[in-house]
Amino acid sequence: MSMDTLRTEVDRSLGEFLDRQRPIVNGPDLAPLLNAARELLSGGKRLRPAFCYWGWRAAGGGDEPGIFVAAASLELLQASALVHDDVMDKSDLRRGMPSAHRRFQRLHEKSDWYGSAEQFGEGAAVLLGNLLLIWSGEMWRSSGLPNLEATQPFHDHMRTELMCGQYLDLLEQAHGENTFESALRVALYKSGKYSVEQPLRLGLTLAAGGGAPWIEELCVEYGNRVGIAFQLRDDILGVFGDPVETGKPAGDDLREGKRTMLIARTLAAATPEDAATVRRLLGDPDLDAEGVDKLRGVIEASGALDECEEMIARYLEESLASLDDAPITTEARSALADLAVAATSRKT
Repeated sequence: MSMDTLRTEVDRSLGEFLDRQRPIVNGPDLAPLLNAARELLSGGKRLRPAFCYWGWRAAGGGDEPGIFVAAASLELLQASALVHDDVMDKSDLRRGMPSAHRRFQRLHEKSDWYGSAEQFGEGAAVLLGNLLLIWSGEMWRSSGLPNLEATQPFHDHMRTELMCGQYLDLLEQAHGENTFESALRVALYKSGKYSVEQPLRLGLTLAAGGGAPWIEELCVEYGNRVGIAFQLRDDILGVFGDPVETGKPAGDDLREGKRTMLIARTLAAATPEDAATVRRLLGDPDLDAEGVDKLRGVIEASGALDECEEMIARYLEESLASLDDAPITTEARSALADLAVAATSRKT
């Protein structure tokens, strides 16, 4: 199955699920919640459903309609995380559109309601994120696949990891200093595991109905490595990415003060003067284009950018090698190799 066909099935499943919510989230007062969910879910590369689907196929699963429903539910979890993340980071844009809290803030302003428009926007976005989280579990269960019970502990663990990762991200920024190891822990909990390793594990377990040793081995040797490389690429795009590709302003991670693996490497390798510049400018919400360029220059001069690129290449190579001996279908082996490349490419 091509990625375009899989994306179509995921989009269809999401659309049908949201249509079923209309009788509950109904009327002019609640419509903005459903509309915001639809718009947010209209974008994205569908990587998490793809890792789940090809995990399913790798372990012998067929094209049962339920697998598309189960895989698509991971987009609801992703959307929940994005909405909450944007509130915590005070991000204005997401996927080229106003972030959820800014969307609801503008609704308040245009309606000339009482109270703080900003506070209303943030509160509404938190509730939208919670709603999407609830829906992700509901949609997962509605897939009707036979081994849902066996996968439930992994599904629960994935959501707990994500919430812990969000907290660790806040904690990392509050501490003000970070090591590569601490940034890696945040990256894995907050993104890497629920983006690659856990969707893959869910798909494999749904098809196999149990935890065969090779499944865990593949999840770690392939899924974990791709997840780390995926997050390293995201770190780089957050600083050097094209806004047309990322859907966010250039250098937004620098304004938000993200304590990423890229920044950790920079602080460890930069000269004392350059490290002081990073500490002074990182997290400045008014950072202008000149400040962004200055920080980019420090990152490149420290060698951190090249080092992270080398790490991505190494993790990708190791993850692809792990597929060679895995007892999976030829079709799935090829698809998972393509997904690993897509997840770690310069346009992710």
